[in-house]
Amino acid sequence: MAEILKHAVPKAEVAASLDQVRETVAGVIADVRERGDAAVRAYSEKFDKWSPDSFRLSADEVEEIVASVPQQVIDDIRFVQEQVRSFARHQLDSMGEFEVETLPGVKLGQKHIPVQAAGAYIPGGRYPLTASAHMTIVTAKVAGVPRVVACTPPIHGEIPAATVAAMHLAGADEIWLLGGVQAVAAMAVGTDTMEPVNLIAGPGNAYVAEAKRQLFGEIGIDLFAGPTEILVLADDRADPFVCAVDLLSQAEHGPDSPAVLITTSREVAEKTIAEVERLLPGMPTRDYAEPAWRNHGQVHVVGSVDELYELADAFAFEHVEVLTAEPRLALERMTQYGALFLGEGTCVSFGDKVIGTNHVLPTRGAARYTGGLWVGKYLKTVTYQEVTDTASQALLGRLCGRASRVELFEGHARSGDVRAARAAGDALPWNEA
Repeated sequence: MAEILKHAVPKAEVAASLDQVRETVAGVIADVRERGDAAVRAYSEKFDKWSPDSFRLSADEVEEIVASVPQQVIDDIRFVQEQVRSFARHQLDSMGEFEVETLPGVKLGQKHIPVQAAGAYIPGGRYPLTASAHMTIVTAKVAGVPRVVACTPPIHGEIPAATVAAMHLAGADEIWLLGGVQAVAAMAVGTDTMEPVNLIAGPGNAYVAEAKRQLFGEIGIDLFAGPTEILVLADDRADPFVCAVDLLSQAEHGPDSPAVLITTSREVAEKTIAEVERLLPGMPTRDYAEPAWRNHGQVHVVGSVDELYELADAFAFEHVEVLTAEPRLALERMTQYGALFLGEGTCVSFGDKVIGTNHVLPTRGAARYTGGLWVGKYLKTVTYQEVTDTASQALLGRLCGRASRVELFEGHARSGDVRAARAAGDALPWNEA
């Protein structure tokens, strides 16, 4: 049975804060629907102190901004984007299109059609999250999306040049310096200056995630991604210093980012807590990491490896880092996670920034029913049917008539009857008149 050495704040407190988020988001979306660009500008001024003549960057502006970015940064962006592109291409290659003949002259097929317009939300506000441009835009372009609209907020009233460069190099067709709920709403419902998209992808804070939730159905979304979560699984061989560093690496995303340790060793648990407390005062991002750890950090001690994986699956976190003697055992034992990071040599930050797998992952328990963003999210898998053999037309027509009448669907039955009549001369008693 697990022993909890560190608790998070009660769930009721978290729920109360989410109620306020829902109310705020609903108001912004309603305002953008009604006033369009005027509302978008008002919220950008209010939340980001940003109100340029145009939120969309021109080609010349993009070129000038990209030219201002140091060459080493450009080279690194290109390298990481190639890792993301390569993995996304492998994913695409794994998705087969096919056509099979199930009966004589009966052809059934499957094909993949990219959505025609996708919105990519790249978080900012405080940190220039260039990596989110790779994950959302590159993956969409590998899928074949013809129009990708990319939005990112300014940072303290300044243009995030490296993020703009990443958006451009990733292949964005439109780049907008616009953030928050107002950006998500504008992409979803459209304004006088922005055509709406079919699907929005990308991580964000609680407000962005809630905006996507409220707009889902009107547009598609990738998944609910945010706030960031990390779960570290450790046995008695794990280094508490590494555990602490990696927990804090994700806590710095925001004050509401959960960071959880589950370990079979009480010693590792206690030393990890001590290391976190030692490291926190010196972190430049302490103002986010400290409240995240204080309010949402947890430490659990379990009695066995079996309990370790059982409890880990119950959390269903997006990032699961496995610091055990046999890390690949997690591939067999776990079923509910966004991404696994196996062994001390593989940190969650690799996945966030450089390794090539997508970092847009399910949070708040969504790993119970979905994986993370991948090339397939931008594709509609559709089917088609063709019946050219008259004997098969008659067979299916008669079967359709019988099956439909069992369900009292006479109209469906008659469609089947007509095919049997055309193919084999069957009578149509309901059409004798």
